[in-house]
Amino acid sequence: MSKYVINVPVATIWTSYDSARKLDEKATSNPTDIRSWLDSLNFDTRLELCDANLIQSQLLYGQEVLILEEKENYYHIIALTQGSSKDERGYPGWVPKCQIAKVAEWKLAEGPVAVVTSNLALLFSTTGEKELLELSFQTILPVVEKREGTVKVTLPDGTFGVLRDSDTSVYDALSAIPKGAGADIVRTGERFIDLPYLWGGMSGYGMDCSGFSYTMCKANGYIIPRDAHDQAKEGVEVPLDALEPGDLLFFAYEEGKGKLHHVGIYYGDGKLLHSPKTGRDIEILPMENTIYEKELCAARRYWQKDGE
Repeated sequence: MSKYVINVPVATIWTSYDSARKLDEKATSNPTDIRSWLDSLNFDTRLELCDANLIQSQLLYGQEVLILEEKENYYHIIALTQGSSKDERGYPGWVPKCQIAKVAEWKLAEGPVAVVTSNLALLFSTTGEKELLELSFQTILPVVEKREGTVKVTLPDGTFGVLRDSDTSVYDALSAIPKGAGADIVRTGERFIDLPYLWGGMSGYGMDCSGFSYTMCKANGYIIPRDAHDQAKEGVEVPLDALEPGDLLFFAYEEGKGKLHHVGIYYGDGKLLHSPKTGRDIEILPMENTIYEKELCAARRYWQKDGE
């Protein structure tokens, strides 16, 4: 049975088939150039991604999508691995047709997988002589064989590539990815300090607040909902006087009584690890005497302690 798979390193999920601007061409093409696209955006054009509701989320190379319909050069899709209250099947939106490959088979759930563990990692040709793509943290591809120093993987176009062993972890199956503790979620998040905030971002090029919490949990074996308001409804409720590192913290307007608008990771010692907003970078900050202390409204735990 044919499947539809993302065949660019990062595919942006747009709100509509006509959301992308002329200046977004490097993000809607194939090949993409996400780094150049982001470098070309100034504060205002980055902020517009949020304020004009242009972007919903992002997908990584090799992730499977469900196709709902097509319009002009876009597919209306469901991101199957991103839970959402918008659609019980996953996260909906629009992706350029050129960034999705129709494949006869895609054995991601049936055998060993390679997970990219570096923030960004190069994918090489099978001879190792040519750089093919730069892949993001948490890209997952089917393993063909593991060699000394390298991992040979299957690509969405049916060909093969090679990743450095130092950039990946190999597991017997998706279900074999180990579940980390709260401290592991924090440790993973620390690696992305100073990464710029990107509305809708879900990759090593930039993340938004809930994309950051989603990705850090995913890296530690927990698949959680995509958006902050959905993340706040699941997991285990944690009293605000019993927080532990790795818990997700939620913030709402009107000093915690209004609409929920932000999520971060509890770092410990009263500190917040989060991706704040456009124009800022992922950071750790003390919450005492800040707006975050006033707006903190809830906490959820998705990680498990030993023996649970």
